Amino acid sequence: MPRPQKGRNVCHLPKHNCFHSQTRNDINKIILSVDEYEVIRLIDLEGLNQQECSKQMGVARTTVQAIYARSRKKIASFLVHGDTLLIEGGEYKICGECNHKKKCCKRGTCSKE
Repeated sequence: MPRPQKGRNVCHLPKHNCFHSQTRNDINKIILSVDEYEVIRLIDLEGLNQQECSKQMGVARTTVQAIYARSRKKIASFLVHGDTLLIEGGEYKICGECNHKKKCCKRGTCSKE
């Protein structure tokens, strides 16, 4: 029996949670979990490395590495095949330290939104 997943720290929920192409292929829906979204946001947008990302999210670096690989594959499928991308669900908890004036809550070099 696998141990339960621990909640991953997420600064805030995404502003937009559904994306689709103009051809709108509703048959194939790709679900990107909120924690997968957060890993993409932290690494690709904020520029954190995997170690910094793991510290902020409260998980192991190897967990971040696995989440990141899974997330990129889903996003690539969305871009190449025109599937619908939904951001929802996952094992996460809102960290509660965000003052909503910064892009992330625990880095000292946050820029204003």
